[in-house]
Amino acid sequence: MNNAQRGRAALRAWEDSKPDNLFTEDRILQQTLQRTLADYDAARPRLEAFGAQCAGAMDALAKEEDRIGNHPRLERWSHIGERVERIVFHPNHDAIGEMIWGSGITALQAAPGNNVLQNALFYLAAHNGEAGHLCSLACTFGLIRALQQVGSAELQATYLPPLLSDDYYAMQHGAQFLTEVQGGSDVGANAIVATPAADGSWRITGEKWFCSNINAEQFLMTARANPDQAGTRGLGLFLVPRLLPDGTTNGFFIRRLKEKLGTRTLASAEVDFEEAVAYPIGPPEDGFKNAVSLVLNTSRLVNATACAGIMARTAIEASTYACHREAFGQPVARYPLVQEAIADIQSEAAAATASTFALAALLDRIERGEGTTADEAAFRMLVNINKMITAVRGSETVRRGIEVLGGNGAIETFSILPRLYRDMMVLESWEGTHNVLCVQVLRDCARYRLHDPFAAYLHAHIDADSPHADRIRAALDASIAQLESLIAGDPLVAQAHIRRVVERLGSVAQAVFMTDPDLLAHFVNRHLVSSYDPMADAGYLPRIARITLGTPDD
Repeated sequence: MNNAQRGRAALRAWEDSKPDNLFTEDRILQQTLQRTLADYDAARPRLEAFGAQCAGAMDALAKEEDRIGNHPRLERWSHIGERVERIVFHPNHDAIGEMIWGSGITALQAAPGNNVLQNALFYLAAHNGEAGHLCSLACTFGLIRALQQVGSAELQATYLPPLLSDDYYAMQHGAQFLTEVQGGSDVGANAIVATPAADGSWRITGEKWFCSNINAEQFLMTARANPDQAGTRGLGLFLVPRLLPDGTTNGFFIRRLKEKLGTRTLASAEVDFEEAVAYPIGPPEDGFKNAVSLVLNTSRLVNATACAGIMARTAIEASTYACHREAFGQPVARYPLVQEAIADIQSEAAAATASTFALAALLDRIERGEGTTADEAAFRMLVNINKMITAVRGSETVRRGIEVLGGNGAIETFSILPRLYRDMMVLESWEGTHNVLCVQVLRDCARYRLHDPFAAYLHAHIDADSPHADRIRAALDASIAQLESLIAGDPLVAQAHIRRVVERLGSVAQAVFMTDPDLLAHFVNRHLVSSYDPMADAGYLPRIARITLGTPDD
């Protein structure tokens, strides 16, 4: 066997070494769910079955659907000239959808308190990136929650059943259209108008700039219900069905599909609305509040779950490659610089999983009526911090994974990592940019002192027996003190520095919920101990070797 043959055989061995079940091979996820999912044993068969689909058939289907030429396209007219505004997908899109909806992921919301299980399924699917459906799932989750909590009985009876269906070909899914060309994060600048009609419905007219999942059957939208009231107070929250009862399109016109850096198998568009029939979800004067608390916070949770799943897939790709790719006579996993990269990737994936599922478990507690007002306040703060920290670290982690693969890491047809990196760049901006989330944390703490119950919640969950407990407590207390200082000082100074504090608080929250000894030690030293010097730590090399290889001598 010549060198080229040996190199190709090593690559084949790498491919063959990857898990054929993303759930059974994910030790961190299993340990996390054993702590956060009350009916873990009952849920395990479902997770195992879906984990096998995500590692096998879904992986292959998603890879093919994302190739150039296979992305969604817009067909505005039928063959006989009827306006249909239809999105045409590659056939793999429906095959992936059958698997995802068949898992029962949306049906879980029929009863409260299933966020941990729902997000576990979402996490497994996210190992394949957007896969054409994760955004639509996030939007559907938020629409279901909004209808359940503030929708009228008539809206619930008509629109909830198809959203909760686990039959891909019978279900309907949701979209959320908030952004307008003059205002992205500045939602208060939105100008699209909603006008009440004589029959009790409303009519929406105007333009939406970024409409993801444009192929959905139900659109959730903000529109200015009170033209005399500026800012977010004048915005209502509305449901706009795609089709009218006679089957015609409901007063909307797709200008064009967006050509995005990532999530390319998801159809996003610019859309004009002309007298579209709409129904208010909750009182119009509460529209923005409901949009944030019920819709955006739902999306922020699952956005973080997507980041965690992508990081976990990056860990699989990079660690298995490192063990099979040889350079200078041995697998590159034997080299300390590669081991350090793998340890960084593994620890960040574990951190994102720990904090995100702790957040999902907290939401389950609240939805089941077991939560306190302090729990609600802690959730409100943590959901913003966690979305930001997982998105930032997600992109960094995938980039480290690409680094491990060397030149091969830049090749779209070689591994999934370039696609995951493109998807991560989109996840960073969706559901609130980093700056918006940081400023929101600052405002909430200044107005409502959310950091008091947030800090108490984290303190209550620090493992007193952990060798890192004192360092985590100290980092938490120091970060809260910094936050207090910003709140009490110059507002411009506070805005300039709040991101540093939020990142620190995010790292603390993740460390609180991590349990693997080596991964936790690596994470705490990287992010929470400013004085830590790995060159002075005799245990550093053995630790990163254990993380990469299992034991230093394997």
